Amino acid sequence: MNLTLKVWRQKSANDKGAMVAYEARDISPDMSFLEMLDVVNEELTLKGEDPIAFDSDCREGICGMCGCVINGQAHGPDHGATVCQLHMRKFKDGDTITIEPWRARAFPVVRDLVVNRSALDQIVQAGGFVSVSTGSAPEANSAPVGQAVAETALDAAACIGCGACVAACPNASAMLFMSAKVMHLGVLPQGQPERYDRVSEMVETHDRLGFGSCTNIGECSAVCPAEIPMDVISFLNRDLIRSRAGRGMKRA
Repeated sequence: MNLTLKVWRQKSANDKGAMVAYEARDISPDMSFLEMLDVVNEELTLKGEDPIAFDSDCREGICGMCGCVINGQAHGPDHGATVCQLHMRKFKDGDTITIEPWRARAFPVVRDLVVNRSALDQIVQAGGFVSVSTGSAPEANSAPVGQAVAETALDAAACIGCGACVAACPNASAMLFMSAKVMHLGVLPQGQPERYDRVSEMVETHDRLGFGSCTNIGECSAVCPAEIPMDVISFLNRDLIRSRAGRGMKRA
């Protein structure tokens, strides 16, 4: 396969940046998207040019670091997959592929396709802790968790924090990410003591960091590699209403 790549190049956060065209030659359809970029970077290095900077780590769809926008879609055209799981057979010989970083005020560009996603970490940190006894091992059935609850918590915990939901949202909202984190603790008995304070603190941090509001368009869930459903946002909204109602009663 021979392809034309239009890649966002930006030397630093303060640099203006621009789209630059590259030719990707003799690409195997069995390559992953990142392997294709590795081939292009090797050629650029041999020419004495700066390679395209992009994030990656596990290359197994677990860490979420590889996220970028491909042809206007977060993580590219494959459904329920990250960029590192995207294979070149999803494209055709002669295609032009546009590659950009996440676009969100809360995700400043570091270099080329690399963005600073530490804002997501700050939201998680704002959620605080869960109360768990650290004494002797508890009896196995002292805090029973039903199968339905366990399944719900595990489904929400599947979020890998890649930020695709933010990149796909017209408002650059991190609501799907934040709701998944709220829900996977909020349905478990161990997460109950801090449940309503947690959601309030996380939402306040989310808004302070510059993420936009959720308008339920659904683009976030559509591009989520973990296929987190929109239901988690409803869960967060319910807990947030209860949290604010409780605070109001305490002030009264």
